[in-house]
Amino acid sequence: MLDATKVRVGVTGAVYVAPEGTARPTDATAALIAAFVDVGYISEDGVTESQDEDVEDITAWQNGAKVRKVKTSHDLMYSFTMIETSAVTLREYYGNFAAADSVAVGNPVDDTVEIDGVELPHRVWVLSVLDGEHVLRVVIPDGQVTERGDITYVNGEAVGREVTISCFPDANGNKAYIYMAEVAVV
Repeated sequence: MLDATKVRVGVTGAVYVAPEGTARPTDATAALIAAFVDVGYISEDGVTESQDEDVEDITAWQNGAKVRKVKTSHDLMYSFTMIETSAVTLREYYGNFAAADSVAVGNPVDDTVEIDGVELPHRVWVLSVLDGEHVLRVVIPDGQVTERGDITYVNGEAVGREVTISCFPDANGNKAYIYMAEVAVV
């Protein structure tokens, strides 16, 4: 049965990040614990979810018939562009921002970013997507920034830091959790 009331639009939302091992939220609406910080404004392109699977054919000796397909790999990734420049966004993009974990959100950035090419740390990520009273929360218990886009400094455009988060299985074998809820609009 067709139901237009179930069509959702990602009207607005937020992206939060916390250190590896932080307890993940287990529903769509509970307040996040203090370890989660908002990365700030995301570009108008929003957040993109991508899945990539490799499948191999099993071919029989008789007649060369394909008799089965076997999934050999699966990747789940989320990408977005952070357009705020803050201690949080610099830390998540570069990974080596001196004392970034102790810099309060909203404080001016007055420290040094050291670009050293080390592998970025695993983190816990939460993506909140809002459409009126409808809430969709994606929780990534083990995510790592594995791709970074180019940064362009140009007049008339926000400086954006594009990142792709690769999701890894948690102790339950899950790469992400999606929670949905409706909340009363006040």
